[in-house]
Amino acid sequence: MTGQFPQVLAGRYEIRDLIGRGGMAEVHLGYDTRLSRWVAIKLLRSDIAGDPTFQARFRREAQSAAALNHPAVVAVYDSGEEELAQPSGVTRLVPYIVMEYVEGHTVRELLSEGEAVPITEAVEIVTGVLDALEYSHRVGIVHRDIKPGNIMLTSTGAVKVMDFGIARAIEDSASTVTQTHTVVGTAQYLSPEQARGENVDARSDLYSTGCLLYELLTGQPPFQGDSAVAIAYQHVREIPKRPSALAADVPESLDRVVLKSLAKNREDRYQDASHMRTDLLAAARGLSVEAPTAESWNEPTSVIASSEGAAAFASAPVEAQEEPEEPHRTRPWLLILLFLLVIGTAALAGMWASGYLGGSSPAPKPSATAAAIAVPDVANKSEQEAKTAIEDAGLVFQRAEKDVSDDQVEAGNAVSSDPAAGTQVAKGSTVTVTFSGGSAMVSVPDVSGKSQDEARTILQSQGLSVGNATTEDHATVAKDSVIRTDPVSGTSVQRGSTVSLVLSTGQTEVPDLSGMTQEEARSALSDAGLTVGNVTQEESSTVEEGKVVSHSPNKGGQVKQGSEVNIVISSGSNKVAVPDVAGMSQEEAIKAMQDKGLQVSPEGDLVPSDSVEAGKVVSSDPAAGTEVAKGSTVRLKVSSGKGGATATPSATPQAGGGGAANGENRGGVNNGNGNNN
Repeated sequence: MTGQFPQVLAGRYEIRDLIGRGGMAEVHLGYDTRLSRWVAIKLLRSDIAGDPTFQARFRREAQSAAALNHPAVVAVYDSGEEELAQPSGVTRLVPYIVMEYVEGHTVRELLSEGEAVPITEAVEIVTGVLDALEYSHRVGIVHRDIKPGNIMLTSTGAVKVMDFGIARAIEDSASTVTQTHTVVGTAQYLSPEQARGENVDARSDLYSTGCLLYELLTGQPPFQGDSAVAIAYQHVREIPKRPSALAADVPESLDRVVLKSLAKNREDRYQDASHMRTDLLAAARGLSVEAPTAESWNEPTSVIASSEGAAAFASAPVEAQEEPEEPHRTRPWLLILLFLLVIGTAALAGMWASGYLGGSSPAPKPSATAAAIAVPDVANKSEQEAKTAIEDAGLVFQRAEKDVSDDQVEAGNAVSSDPAAGTQVAKGSTVTVTFSGGSAMVSVPDVSGKSQDEARTILQSQGLSVGNATTEDHATVAKDSVIRTDPVSGTSVQRGSTVSLVLSTGQTEVPDLSGMTQEEARSALSDAGLTVGNVTQEESSTVEEGKVVSHSPNKGGQVKQGSEVNIVISSGSNKVAVPDVAGMSQEEAIKAMQDKGLQVSPEGDLVPSDSVEAGKVVSSDPAAGTEVAKGSTVRLKVSSGKGGATATPSATPQAGGGGAANGENRGGVNNGNGNNN
């Protein structure tokens, strides 16, 4: 971590090591403490965080990416702003985005040695990019910056497109770009319309994807130069070399696909990602493609652009690779000079093409009538069968260096030939045959909730192997049914890969119901896949009346789904405090005791008292305030007056109150029946 950002964002995202840095943001490894998962956190650089333009662009990145939910697009989980104190003491809101953390590497790292990748791998990567673009274009988002550094390859080989930071809704593109005349993107992958500062659309992304495919096939981008302006000029004016001129193993059909995607006029390109993907896969298999021959792109009319477009190009800065600004007094002259250069070049090209400067017309396209032999169709043939067919036709057989993945062709059989079947060639020409290596990429299907046998059948129907099954407890998934797969559903893997199943044990954990109401306990059990069994009540001095005292099985117990859990509800406390009845009449004291659920002993004690009037209660046994069980018997002590006698009255009340035999003074306690003893 750089130390300039807070340790934790939004109270949940821990910021860890710096893993990337771009023109306006830093990307850190992060940890979501709430969901216990690793994430990637993109933070706007503090030195530009106060710039409203950059803040708006950063927020737009979050909004654009959050609108996309596709396996081939890096997911955005969250976004927000965090107050950060600057060294000056001023606090500033720093926007951030929390994204899916993808373990793997970028295509830029794959190309770092400047070498081409195998054709099969190049096709698989670009197919994944086109899958993502087909989805994003359908929901109205243009990426605008497709390049190797924005394409991730996961550890399983899946493609993930990231950084929609300069994407805008398609319907907003025209007004925004033409007003600002700012070119957004990286120079080596800019479409001509981006270089000229014109409005962009989905076909602009397809041009950039064509640049990516070109570099994957050849090891270098289609245009290179000493500056961003020089490269942008080539995008607008020059036709790239066909890939096969730089990499001999690239078939003519792939030349066609690449050059069609790199057409200067977007009307000549593929009109959507789906069509480009279809042609790309057909070319990889040696089938016929929609794209015209490579020679057709060399006609001069393909490179002539309007003076209006040239002027736009001359005035539009290339944002991704800005040059240091020249002093104000010289910059207009440079722009004028560049403008004249563009216009002059266009005029010279037009005159050369027309023959005014001694140029000749384009070379005629090869004629099929000069060929003597049609290349035989060897699709699905074994190597020996293909070799025999080609040599019998008077041609030379050559096996391609690398096999390709193919869903339809058995491993070891021919997938395609170059030249393609039916092409007219001269006798003795070499025909290169590409063979199937077997499995291709496939998306892991969703088999959650299926039985183990059903899941196995579905996975095997997709060409996947089923590995060992493990088990986990789950509240709702039935015993022996699938909770999830590893890799998870939607992951792109090689056909033939092994997918492991996680099955439900049919067991679930009993939640802690303590202190809940009966209805709350019922809801918690339902969420855990359990039901309420017997409900009983129990007195409790510690648990509020109506709340759960205990349950069986206890919390944390492992039980079968649908099991019953018996609960005990508190009926309240059985204890009561003996009321203070001192000074009350016997009748008042008895009523106070009965109101508390207590009984009064029919026998009481007469005690002399200087302070309590005779016949009034002096105290009780147990004493006032003592906690006793409801229904307990309390003995009253009644005053016999000053110097009065102490006696234990009879339990049997007598009418009246006379003297005792032998002259003994006897008092009495009223037991509530209206008699005195």
